[in-house]
Amino acid sequence: MTLEELEKNVKSLEDAVEIQNMHREYVTWLNNKQWDLMIDCFAKNAVTEIGPHGVQKGKEEITKLFREVIAKGERPKGRQIVDQPVITVEGDRAKGYWVMYRFFDTPSTPAPATQVVKWEQGRYDCEYVREDGKWKFNHLKWTPIWPDPDWFKQAFYTLE
Repeated sequence: MTLEELEKNVKSLEDAVEIQNMHREYVTWLNNKQWDLMIDCFAKNAVTEIGPHGVQKGKEEITKLFREVIAKGERPKGRQIVDQPVITVEGDRAKGYWVMYRFFDTPSTPAPATQVVKWEQGRYDCEYVREDGKWKFNHLKWTPIWPDPDWFKQAFYTLE
């Protein structure tokens, strides 16, 4: 392996780590409802496809989705964790996917200590772009995979 090839490989690894850090920060800010910080993870012309919410194009539509729909939705409170990233970097673009777990409880007064916490599993499929020197989402698609996505829609989202 030449020095040039080694430098390219190291740069790809550093970029993959930056992407993973950005994605984990996005999830933390989503969990904490820190919308401004979270929205900054999206490129100017980003696209989202989040479960039953359809497609949003551009930061304005994405911001509206999170602030006016997701933030005010009547779904159980939950906390996401992402794991097992697979990221490939090619220059200023990258692709990746993650497994997502969301643990939640129905909104109620303090739950008894014996209450079982429910969970769901989903998958993030993402395209990333380096914009103004920072890695951002260019396309974020979230798909519920367990339990059955149809059950998930009926149980937690009211689509009108």
